[in-house]
Amino acid sequence: MGRRNKKGRNVSGILLLDKPAGITSNSALQRVKSLFFAKKAGHTGSLDPIATGILPLCMGEATKFSGFLLNADKSYLAECQLGVVTRSGDTEGEVVSERPVEGVSETTIKQALQQFEGEIEQIPPMHSAVKVNGQPLYKLAHQGIEIEREPRQVTIYGLEFVSLDETHQRMVIRVACSKGTYVRTLVEDIGEVLGCGAHVCGLRRITLGPYEEQDLVTMEALELIREEEGNAGLDQRLLPLDSSVAEYERVQLDEDSSYYLRQGQPVQISAAPDQGWVRIYDENEGFIGVGEIMDDGRVAPRRLVSE
Repeated sequence: MGRRNKKGRNVSGILLLDKPAGITSNSALQRVKSLFFAKKAGHTGSLDPIATGILPLCMGEATKFSGFLLNADKSYLAECQLGVVTRSGDTEGEVVSERPVEGVSETTIKQALQQFEGEIEQIPPMHSAVKVNGQPLYKLAHQGIEIEREPRQVTIYGLEFVSLDETHQRMVIRVACSKGTYVRTLVEDIGEVLGCGAHVCGLRRITLGPYEEQDLVTMEALELIREEEGNAGLDQRLLPLDSSVAEYERVQLDEDSSYYLRQGQPVQISAAPDQGWVRIYDENEGFIGVGEIMDDGRVAPRRLVSE
């Protein structure tokens, strides 16, 4: 008996969801996938349940490029509760210690932030998706098990003071960072430098790679579009596949080169850069995929869109 076809539409593109607080990234993905009636969809790295903001969802052929977004730099606005440390580093964990907030000011915060800019090492929190011996840390944490974790190197490109409330209990900072950065851990470490401890009580991702907040769509808006405009209206909210690799230089092929590249063969392009990755377009300016410049100057296909 033949395998049944997966239900759903062959729709391709990238949706920038404004993830709502209180649900997991996977729950958000499944709701959107259902709204689009999409056959295939995936997200590009989880946001914590308390977090909001940019969550790129890749539909269809866009899933081939999700790894580029997973590895992209990101930035966040983090609201931090001073004087309270929780087990998870955010509001979802139980309180493990409380300390008075003394001597904390805009000046001392800015001084503390300077210590964390550049390349730093972080120990992944137990409440994270990092796997040790094939087991996600958060599953161990839920069993009350804590194990030793290896530190990881990440880059903090910028830390900016935004505000401190009148009680000096809540501060807001802007964080620009590399992939793999745990803002919860960063806030905990900043709290220790300030001498009072801290945890994240609100987190919003405001940029991811080439994407910014102005292109975000809320879940409520999608549900309304589904009701009023159907599939056509939803599809209009999708960004093109090549938006995920906008930082790569663009090259265009002629008809013959396009044919051979699609067969998996490297091709020579007169106007190609000397090295690195490139966005590739066919003779009709249609996006083919991405390739990498070889030592002999030819472009080798790496991720191609199905015809």
